[in-house]
Amino acid sequence: MIRHESDRIDPKRRATIDYKKKQFSAATIKSQDYPHRLNTYHIPPTAEIRLEDFEQWAIDRLRVLAELEACSFRNKTPAETADHIKPLLDRWLRLDSNSSSAQGAKDPRLQDQRRKDHYSHFILRLAFSSTEDLRRRFARVEGALFRLRFQTENTRERQDFVAGLNLDWQAVAEPEKRRLAADLLAATPNLKRSDIDDSGWFRVDFDTVPELVEARRVLVRGGQAFVPSKEQMSIVLAGFHDGLERGLELTARAIPRLDEDDRLRPILDHLSKNFATPDSTLTDSDTGLPGAPISASSIDPLSSHFPLCMRNLHMTLRRNNHLKHFGRLQYTLFLKGLGLTMEDCLVFWRHSFKLITDDTFNKEYRYNIRHAYGDVGGDAIRRGHGYSPFSCQKILTEHPPGSGESHGCPYRHFSVDNLINLLQTTGVTDRALLQGVKEDVDKKRYHIACNQVFEWAHRNEIRQVKENGTWRAADLDTIVHPNTYFKRSYLLKSGLAGESERN
Repeated sequence: MIRHESDRIDPKRRATIDYKKKQFSAATIKSQDYPHRLNTYHIPPTAEIRLEDFEQWAIDRLRVLAELEACSFRNKTPAETADHIKPLLDRWLRLDSNSSSAQGAKDPRLQDQRRKDHYSHFILRLAFSSTEDLRRRFARVEGALFRLRFQTENTRERQDFVAGLNLDWQAVAEPEKRRLAADLLAATPNLKRSDIDDSGWFRVDFDTVPELVEARRVLVRGGQAFVPSKEQMSIVLAGFHDGLERGLELTARAIPRLDEDDRLRPILDHLSKNFATPDSTLTDSDTGLPGAPISASSIDPLSSHFPLCMRNLHMTLRRNNHLKHFGRLQYTLFLKGLGLTMEDCLVFWRHSFKLITDDTFNKEYRYNIRHAYGDVGGDAIRRGHGYSPFSCQKILTEHPPGSGESHGCPYRHFSVDNLINLLQTTGVTDRALLQGVKEDVDKKRYHIACNQVFEWAHRNEIRQVKENGTWRAADLDTIVHPNTYFKRSYLLKSGLAGESERN
């Protein structure tokens, strides 16, 4: 009789060891070093981070990526984009070069900055790998961010970074360079004869540098493109895009495994929704308006500064003397964000509902207004001072309006004809602008359409604050909250643009 050892698996029986235990039994969790400011994100992070950092780092990066995408939609030049994004990068996703510290890359401050950049990229990669459209948009804006950082990197550190990439290119030997000198001179724009001898040249497959081939800026022979060293950015960017696209495809295959994690899945779903319109929270400083007479009697004159969603609610309220539940909630929280007190808000709604009695108002509407302000309700509601004003993202994605309802975003929930009629009613008559709004709505860029209308309506004031330097680019970033729209409009139109939005 054969005696089996107790710790061995019978070869005739199926092993019952959990595959997860075998898969992760030898996992190595370690921190990574970041010798360079730039990162191609080929290696995923493996160290542990807090769940709070997981979400906050991703949100900070999303703010920057959303602004980059908005700049491209608004046809900003590369120089204008760089000027616009720089203060946002410094605020949300700062990355300093090695030369900024006496300790170089080993400085803990630089390591922390680069760790946040590394993790936030892969967190958003998880969030935006679920559909082909999200993967394509994510790859495009990440490529734009990488290009911007590559261009602003100092020469020595950029060369050190490129040298460590081990790119698949071959240096052109001097004899071949002399033999092709005439062709190189003819095929490469703005190239002098002396540049051929002084500059280094690389030979790569022509499909590696599609931008240069399309623009006819390189010589192509036998399927090979001859690229001058000054154009190495195109080669590096092509490698970055290829690696990112492959990584996104692999991530998409792994996404179903996350469905069982009830901690990460809601965060990732929230982030993916915010890629359409970044979410925004309203801080106490956003409600402060110097000199603004916020009271029940001043809402009518102030409504000229409202975004179209709130303007539509106000006009409907004045026309019908009534709004349905979600319309009242959206508008009440907006007014609360303006700084309207609960007492004045009750007065405003009572005067607006002219067709009902005081007893009906007190029974059916008064409690909901007090609840929105946190005056009544559960302990959590009262401690949190009620509900926060809705952001554009929340208005776009939650509680779409039904028949007879007026809440929501007109750019998304109105038909194109009704949207154009509403814009014309509010004084927007420029044909080119209306055509641009139609195109943005067709492409589901609703917040971009809203920002276009704002820029047209305040074009003179925006030009003035830019010329006199009163506001920086960060003060004119893309609007993603109705209360931000109102505050910016009020400051510009009231001649208070010297008051920064941060005050």
